[in-house]
Amino acid sequence: MSAAAPKTFADYARRFPRNVRERLQSIRQTIRAAAPDATETISYKMPAFRLTRILAWYGAHDRHIGFYPGAAAIAAFKNDLARYKSAKGSVQFPHDEPLPLDVIRRIVKFRIDEQSRR
Repeated sequence: MSAAAPKTFADYARRFPRNVRERLQSIRQTIRAAAPDATETISYKMPAFRLTRILAWYGAHDRHIGFYPGAAAIAAFKNDLARYKSAKGSVQFPHDEPLPLDVIRRIVKFRIDEQSRR
């Protein structure tokens, strides 16, 4: 991977093989559809979407896509995410499995609701 910090989604995605770029693009489109008022950004050198705060980050790794919606979202969707490796605020979607785009969409909606309550 390039040492320069990416400034756009395209900068970020071009570092990866085509199949991984396609997976990143699927997540990007899912988040954009779920949060049409959100702004796309790069934060912590990863793609992210923001309303008043970051809704979620996502990033490619050797064997998985990391999705980082925060601890409350991971806890709220623990049953939907049970089959995946997760931590307090993140989950890993292996490259050799289909992406759970409906779960990602619902998590983003949850994060929007969470931010609107603040």
